[in-house]
Amino acid sequence: MKRENVKKKGLSRQAKINLVGYSFILPNIIGVCAFTLFPMLFSLVISFTDWDYTRGIGNWNFIGLKNFVTIWSDEWFTSALTNTLIFVIGVVPTTVFLAMVLAVVIDKFCYAKLPVRMALFMPYVSNVVAVAIVWVMMYSPWGPFTRMVVALGVENPPQWLGDTTWALPAIMLMTVWSGIGYAVIIYTSAIQGLPKDVYEAADIDGAGEVAKFFRLTIPFLSPTTFFLVITTLISSFQVFAPIQIMTRGGPGTATNVLVYYIYTSAFTFYKMGYASAISWVLFLFLFIVTMIQWHGQKKWVSY
Repeated sequence: MKRENVKKKGLSRQAKINLVGYSFILPNIIGVCAFTLFPMLFSLVISFTDWDYTRGIGNWNFIGLKNFVTIWSDEWFTSALTNTLIFVIGVVPTTVFLAMVLAVVIDKFCYAKLPVRMALFMPYVSNVVAVAIVWVMMYSPWGPFTRMVVALGVENPPQWLGDTTWALPAIMLMTVWSGIGYAVIIYTSAIQGLPKDVYEAADIDGAGEVAKFFRLTIPFLSPTTFFLVITTLISSFQVFAPIQIMTRGGPGTATNVLVYYIYTSAFTFYKMGYASAISWVLFLFLFIVTMIQWHGQKKWVSY
């Protein structure tokens, strides 16, 4: 009987410990449910409706998969999807590769390593609105980009953000510049953990810096590269603030991307159901691409 009482007391004590633990994470659980899970489920429900939120909650008609079918014949959606894919294809590999090169160069050849890394990291932690406004000024007719092109002998330099050809590449350049510092910091942490004896053996064999970079550094850093590819890809698919501040999707539809089109569909044209359908299509794109990357890592990521 005494042993049973001890066991019961032990279970009661463990239950109290668990209750205390759950109470500590309860605020986060409430926040996730209120601001993530519930909005996701709600957007899934209204994606099957024609809800105009100016009519109030509940004033909607269920239309099935009509929104998901209609978007593929919507020229604005196809244009936004194309621009998003171009943006992702341009930003992700450029950011990851340049960050790797910079991290290796800074680690091996730079004397003031910490100040240089901090200088690269500052744009990432700076206010995106301030960064975007500064770059708008840099792309202006009197800005450094235009002045540089004029100094190179170009009589009619592009208008950058006002040019349908150059507007999206201009925002891509700003995105790479502002995000490369984070990737450099991550690569720096990984480089400091690389096995030095392998590099010493390569030096004895007479391997040069370029050979060691491609034969040793890139394979060793493949897990870090995989992480940065996934995170950079997701953030690139969700680009919004630079578009909203710098071009508002223009000129024409040159910089109209999926997230910005979701925003305009919901809060400019009040098509909340249609916008929710686009957001779930974006989610499926991200999920499929992430799964492809996850399964593809087995061929090029070595742990």
